[in-house]
Amino acid sequence: MFDSLHRKLFLASLALAAACNGGGGGGGDDDGTDVDAGNQPPAEGFRIQTPPITINAGQEVTYCYYTTLDLPRAMGVKRWSSTMTPGSHHLILFFADHGKADGTIDQDCGIGGSGLNLPVWTYSAQTPTAEFSMPTGVGMQVNQGQQAFVQMHYFNVSDGPIEASVTIDADASAAAETFTPAAAYVTYNTNINIQPNSTGMAQGTCSVPAGTKFFTMSTHAHRFSTLTRVTDGGQMVFEATDWEHPGARNWMAAPFYEFGSGQLTYRCEYNNTTGNVVREGDSAETDEMCMAVGYYFMDGATTARSRFCINDFLVP
Repeated sequence: MFDSLHRKLFLASLALAAACNGGGGGGGDDDGTDVDAGNQPPAEGFRIQTPPITINAGQEVTYCYYTTLDLPRAMGVKRWSSTMTPGSHHLILFFADHGKADGTIDQDCGIGGSGLNLPVWTYSAQTPTAEFSMPTGVGMQVNQGQQAFVQMHYFNVSDGPIEASVTIDADASAAAETFTPAAAYVTYNTNINIQPNSTGMAQGTCSVPAGTKFFTMSTHAHRFSTLTRVTDGGQMVFEATDWEHPGARNWMAAPFYEFGSGQLTYRCEYNNTTGNVVREGDSAETDEMCMAVGYYFMDGATTARSRFCINDFLVP
């Protein structure tokens, strides 16, 4: 059971990070404005720089780079920014106890351990330059000695080999500054079953602990999706009809959004125009997903954990 759950949650993390609504998943500018990764490292914070990897002409491939963050103290990251060389399709930064030697580059993109030793989605980008900022006084907590890996998807459409790499900068609060830790809230539906040449839907309802304050909300689905929606009881929170660019709803200052009903309902509607059954999976061409994707914090909290809900079950 737990190995299957581990796989579903890891797929959810990958899908969230690879969603087509821009880098970072919301909460700030994603148009490259003021992006400084690739220039000087942050005065407060850290940098992750992957070594160049040769990608041959016409090659499409995914690599992962593993490292341990050498930090002088625990930090609250208030802004991520990144640059990717030409030929890079997307990057995804995960925090995870990967159990691999620092500097390892492979195509396995797995982690050590089993059960609920889950990779934590942290930052992603699908554009050459991107950034993701949090509300004032909110940050993603990074501890000393944190292990991390960067997933890098490359597609070289040129006639010759290229040297591809990514740079990720994390701007952090100063040592004397306090911050409220933030994390992701992700739902994932495994019950998608759309018959050939038919319409269909998938949905779930997940509990939201009292005091959870969201500062961004979006959805993720694939090409058969015609509508995605997040509701709070009878109240609309977010809705999109463009699966590839769903956008996001942001609350970057008080009052932030709290689910008054204590439940988050997510729903996806589909139109299967093929002769094959469409089910849950990670292929954007042949499979579907139904996800709600949000970022939250809780007043007075000293830590924040990513929350995952599979169908209707909020993983403890």
